Amino acid sequence: MRLVFAGTPEFAATALQALIDTHHTIVGVYSQPDRPAGRGRKLQPSPVKQAALDAGIPVFQPQSLKTPGAQQALSALEPDVMVVAAYGLILPKAVLAMPTHGCLNIHASLLPRWRGAAPIQRAIAAGDRDTGITIMQMDEGLDTGAMLLKALTAIEDRDTGGSLHDRLAGMGGKAITKALELLEKGELAGEPQNDEQACYAHKLSKDEGHIDWSRDAASIERLVRAFNPWPGTYTDLADQRIRVHEALALPATAGDLPVGSVLRRERDGIDIACGQGTLRITRLQLPGARAQSPSDLINGGKQLLLPGQELH
Repeated sequence: MRLVFAGTPEFAATALQALIDTHHTIVGVYSQPDRPAGRGRKLQPSPVKQAALDAGIPVFQPQSLKTPGAQQALSALEPDVMVVAAYGLILPKAVLAMPTHGCLNIHASLLPRWRGAAPIQRAIAAGDRDTGITIMQMDEGLDTGAMLLKALTAIEDRDTGGSLHDRLAGMGGKAITKALELLEKGELAGEPQNDEQACYAHKLSKDEGHIDWSRDAASIERLVRAFNPWPGTYTDLADQRIRVHEALALPATAGDLPVGSVLRRERDGIDIACGQGTLRITRLQLPGARAQSPSDLINGGKQLLLPGQELH
């Protein structure tokens, strides 16, 4: 089939590479316009654009797909299917109807569980035991289209947003390849979503990473894992911001000490009183420094995070 691919970040680039390795012809790739990045703020191509250029596939980067010019350029490619993965631009009704078989979306959750921008992190933070990939027939709603194919994976106790992202990216490439195989055979059937089971996975913000020590330790640990590597979690000690990269929830309680109190500072971890239970920080980052273990902190002679000090 003649495919058009639309995506922007690394998650989508993994799926694009999987499609490049199939017998289908990718006649064009759409990605968001180049963005400034790095210290020099130079324009950088997206991972999807770079993968397309490396494979010699024409790249299109319109600011919008709502203009007649952008729609004419897409129509001229005569796509059988448009595959969409984390593209970041709205596809108007005219574009959704343009390919012979419509637009198929690679979504990183078991729909309708998490619709929206951040399903991977929201699933971890919520304590879901499993997640996966849904190949969906796109409609005008937000991740509301018919479900065509699903692939499931367990969320492991030590999974982070980063590790789960990478696993789902690989699964997404395999799932869309399988879906297109079934479509060619006429065996790809859609199942409507139950809107009552849907949750909305809001876009992540840095402010959400501020740890509220009145929460229970287990939910804070999940937040730390979900927001690793981005946007990260943090807490404040006086006027110093401390980033928490890894942590472990413990059932022990702090007695009458205020939440956020440092209970213990040893080489295996720094224990903090929570609303329920204790959080043991096992990897952290001080201002202007690299991430380090509690053992490194102690070896460095830093008089920080000592028992009795309070985080907020």
